[in-house]
Amino acid sequence: METSITKNRRRVYKIIALIFWIIVWEIIALVINKEIYLPTPYNTFKVLLEEIKTVMFWQTIFATIFRVAVGFVIACIVGILVGIICGINHFMYEILNLIIVAVKSTPVMSFILIALVWFKSENVPIFICFLMCFPIIWTSVVGGIKHIDRRLIDMAYVYKVDKRYIIKDIYVPSIIPYITTAMITSLGLGWKVTVAAEVLSSPKFSIGTKLYNAKVYIESEQLFAWTIVVIVLSLMLEYIFKYLLRKMLPVRIQK
Repeated sequence: METSITKNRRRVYKIIALIFWIIVWEIIALVINKEIYLPTPYNTFKVLLEEIKTVMFWQTIFATIFRVAVGFVIACIVGILVGIICGINHFMYEILNLIIVAVKSTPVMSFILIALVWFKSENVPIFICFLMCFPIIWTSVVGGIKHIDRRLIDMAYVYKVDKRYIIKDIYVPSIIPYITTAMITSLGLGWKVTVAAEVLSSPKFSIGTKLYNAKVYIESEQLFAWTIVVIVLSLMLEYIFKYLLRKMLPVRIQK
């Protein structure tokens, strides 16, 4: 385990690194000297602070987080359940694997455009989040099941253990590390594709809409400010999610 001194040292290094890159940003902005291409950190954070004071800012934040949460939770539930079925039943695996391969091979933009035809603008980001997260969860669950010691399964069948207990006491504990890793990975991806889907679908309250409007009206400070919001929220959500996993599950989650 890390000592408190080591943890404090790591925090100091991160702060120094952040300050360093802000200084680099400031220098490059001053050299270019054109706000339309690269606004200064001062102007960017000034706009950000002005946005934070508004009610619409928080409505926008919560709306996007809600869409990510809904799409991610559905992907986790369906991915785990279907993954267990496909991991146990090879025929079901072959049937669904074709769809998974197709989803992984298709550009996200194609799915966003198709979803715009199928759903209302508010639901497009949720669908895209689910569609991008589901294959990651499913693949990890199936992979975890394939790595289970077959001798445990054979012994359970020899002693005629009920299938419910085989799944509950053998399969699920064995695949938890795979599930947690997949969930952390898919959460980050889900956040990014949700914002990307919002850019095209333009729901009333969404970070993607704010980014799109900033680009259309050439408001570089707004564009950079909302980009910072995307980055900060992504890091915060990942940190909170890892913390919750460490509290709820008996597995080690990488910090």
